[in-house]
Amino acid sequence: MKSIALLVLGLAAMASAHIDLDVHLSVTMDIKQKQMFILKLLNHVIEPVMYEDIKEIGMNFKIEENVNLYTRTDVVKNFVNWVKMGMLPRGEIFTIHVDRQLKEVVSMFHLLYYAKDFNTFIKTACWMRLYMNEGMFVYALTVAVRHREDCKGIILPPPYEIYPYYFVRADVIQKAYLLKMKRGLLDAKLCDFYGITKTDKGVYVIDENIFDKRVYLSDEDTLRYFTEDIDLNTYYYYFHVDYPFWMKDNVIDKLKMRRWELNLYVWQQILARYYLERLSNGLGEITTLTWNKPIRKGYWPWMLLHNGVQLPLRPNNYVLVGDKDINVVRLVENYEMIIKDAIIKGYIDINGIRLDLVKYEDVETLGKIVFGKIDKVEVDKFHIDAYRYLLIIMKSVMGLNTFNSDKYFVTPTVLDIYQTALRDPIFYQLQKRVCDLLILFKKRLPCYTKEELFFPGVKIDNIVVDKLVTYFDDYLMDMTNAVTLTGDELKKTTSDMVFLVRKRRLNHQPFTITLDIQSDKTVDCVVRLFLGPKEDHWGRLIDLDQNRVNFVELDSFLYKLNTGKNTIVRNSMDMHNLVRDRIMTRDLWKKIDTMTDMRDLLMKDLRNYHTGFPTRLLLPKGRIGGMNFLLYAIVTPLKLVDNVDINILDTNRRDLVVDFRSTVLLDKMPLGFPFDRTIDVAKFFTPNMKFVNVVIFHKKQVCDMKTRWDRWVLKNYNMIDRTIVGVDDYMTDVDINKKVDKDVNLFDL
Repeated sequence: MKSIALLVLGLAAMASAHIDLDVHLSVTMDIKQKQMFILKLLNHVIEPVMYEDIKEIGMNFKIEENVNLYTRTDVVKNFVNWVKMGMLPRGEIFTIHVDRQLKEVVSMFHLLYYAKDFNTFIKTACWMRLYMNEGMFVYALTVAVRHREDCKGIILPPPYEIYPYYFVRADVIQKAYLLKMKRGLLDAKLCDFYGITKTDKGVYVIDENIFDKRVYLSDEDTLRYFTEDIDLNTYYYYFHVDYPFWMKDNVIDKLKMRRWELNLYVWQQILARYYLERLSNGLGEITTLTWNKPIRKGYWPWMLLHNGVQLPLRPNNYVLVGDKDINVVRLVENYEMIIKDAIIKGYIDINGIRLDLVKYEDVETLGKIVFGKIDKVEVDKFHIDAYRYLLIIMKSVMGLNTFNSDKYFVTPTVLDIYQTALRDPIFYQLQKRVCDLLILFKKRLPCYTKEELFFPGVKIDNIVVDKLVTYFDDYLMDMTNAVTLTGDELKKTTSDMVFLVRKRRLNHQPFTITLDIQSDKTVDCVVRLFLGPKEDHWGRLIDLDQNRVNFVELDSFLYKLNTGKNTIVRNSMDMHNLVRDRIMTRDLWKKIDTMTDMRDLLMKDLRNYHTGFPTRLLLPKGRIGGMNFLLYAIVTPLKLVDNVDINILDTNRRDLVVDFRSTVLLDKMPLGFPFDRTIDVAKFFTPNMKFVNVVIFHKKQVCDMKTRWDRWVLKNYNMIDRTIVGVDDYMTDVDINKKVDKDVNLFDL
């Protein structure tokens, strides 16, 4: 590996002497040119580079001789040292949970991030596209684009189009390969039975829904429509990209405030949203994971990666702790105990420094402890305390022990990959253990007083909610990048065959929430809307204090109240930080190619493209006959944080900086207020808040798999008459050899 890396650097050095790279890159690129370069860099990443300009730039750029093109020379030296030592080879599966791979990919990010200008950034990216591991390249480039100032406004292709293997089942990708090998010629009956169709434009659509029943291991799998939703997993992945646990605070954008509080809050919100879906399917509380008992319910990913490695299956009744895992389990237990002791005592000593955990603001300290980000004195700035990140250690116990793994060749589980982590039910049990630390910390804080909750002169008179109806619809996802290109296709830089996968996903009918608010003055305020359960899975009312952690923030926005009656209408499609269906990259490519100004596209079609929570999943599934939920609204005075320009809330701005996840980050109140602390019911209710009962109905739709089954499967085939039964007590539960009149009373037989 070391010799290969040196050869690569050497070849790049020889070629660089003859070609001026700036011929291929304009000195000042506009947003459209930048966008096209990024799209080409991320297209068919598991293939050899098929764009001549990227290939030429990458082959003729020598990093070692251009140290002056980076704002920090130490990052260049650090990266070159890693290359000379030997980095993760192309073709291997990358996971950030392996310590060495994390350090390698962070060195790649630093090189991209500290490039002095966009031209150097692109040259570096082209070089990495040629020689670096494809998974590491995608990750480093994605994080760099999201954090560089000169990349504002660049749209990244959705992760499910860059690398579909993390989002599409193995049997579907196998069918696509069969179609490619046979050039689309398959048995018509077989195509119909397996859900393969060809559109008038020659696009192949493969139905992923037809074999759902075959992958079930337990009742947890009834939630696959939610846990495996491609947009939900994209939301979680992009959140990690914007707030990587390994990143220094000085790199995080100034708009991304309260970093660690937001991390813990998003975890808690995903957990609460998952619980609402469990209730909709008749499942109970999220089980608290214990290390010393077998995991009763397994998970079968049905996923095969591009190098042939299968993401491992975890069977039912999986024994968690073996002889090789005991040390890691002890480390997790000790780590959790240290944090709990610190919360209970109200402080922790690290490296001789006392850190308090007694005030609300100390939630940032708690987050740093959980993520292992407490800065040490005189530490190497490139040193990454991955071993201190609590959730990684937990996942290493659950997975294949990536904590003590081979430096290169790793078979990760779905938990070890941010694009797939939400798919495994055990993920939510792990998250619950971490969120319990946040809940314990909040329990030490005093309850909100009447004065803190009260908004003098403001009262919510009424809340009207439209009928809430959910249903399942179909979505066609582009999975063409999962299928290898032929030599001719590489030359043409396009695939002759386009493959789409048909996915069934949860959706809801658009609805509005209308609030009538009385105010005796003109004042700026914050309106928060939450949705939570009313009853548990047994139909019992849930105590409000226990139920507070189950409320999901539907919407939060700033509003100027006028004197008198104010009527606020919030449409479900326009609630804060939601994203609609993302445009297919092939369509985005065509749009960008034909338009002159990308800013209109960014403000309309691509709004919240990277940060947004999927609009479709705003509501849980509910039930066919209706399911009771609670909608909660509270209006509080705006306490704007210091040194923030309120104009960033103007969604019509065209300077491409409107990119923030929560308007309440601009308010000084804690995230999740007022459900973030213990509730004293006697002091909680005020006129500026209101609970209303809402009912969510689910509209059932029949899958068309039954039609295919009835059409092609043998029917009326009397297997009993052709089965030789050697003993009289064969199948004692049911007597299949006797004709029984079903109208006869059982006791008469």
